[in-house]
Amino acid sequence: MKGRNTTAMGVSPSNHKNHKRINESRKQTTMIAYVKGPITKKTPTYVIVEAGGIGYHINISLYTHAQIETNVTVQLLTHTNYNMREGGQDLYGFIDELERDMFVKLTSVSGVGPNAARILLSSMTPQEARTAIISEDVRTLNAVKGIGPKTAKRLIIELKDKLLKDSGEGENTFPTAAGNQLREEALSALTTLGFNRIRVQKTLNKVLVDNPKVPNSETLIKLALKALS
Repeated sequence: MKGRNTTAMGVSPSNHKNHKRINESRKQTTMIAYVKGPITKKTPTYVIVEAGGIGYHINISLYTHAQIETNVTVQLLTHTNYNMREGGQDLYGFIDELERDMFVKLTSVSGVGPNAARILLSSMTPQEARTAIISEDVRTLNAVKGIGPKTAKRLIIELKDKLLKDSGEGENTFPTAAGNQLREEALSALTTLGFNRIRVQKTLNKVLVDNPKVPNSETLIKLALKALS
């Protein structure tokens, strides 16, 4: 048609250039391994770290937040994420390699963005997230804001084998399907007694990892009560 200069694919040259600029921006994402310097501002969701005369805005989880102090020099491992919506780069910081590795794995799963991964790592430790995935604990994962049942199952399907392979541990090191059933029974009993649900979930995960052959829910409840006391 006259007046429209389009390519064979139906994309105008101007749109083609825009797509090209976006792709180039992705390729030019700066990879910063870590940032080291004093924390000039600290909030539950981000910190400002001064390094080389530059203040870096670094997004963090509550896990990292709990382990750092304001006006103290800190070294945060980082991961850069390209923000397509705002056309910029977001910097995420982690207190240790375990958290950064878990963050990268979580965001590799379709439907799990950086913010969802950060919320998950604010709701539980990296080790607790790892245990929940390997033990196929859908309920614990689903309890995290932004992680629905389908996403929880996707996390398990896509990450369980990778986590087991990375650790070199066998699947029998973690709670089995039978262990999950015992945990549900114990969870119901302990929350009825008035214990905080999230705290109970974390405690039960740990108890089952330490005692994978726990014989029944009564024994599991006793072990959990001992850990909760």
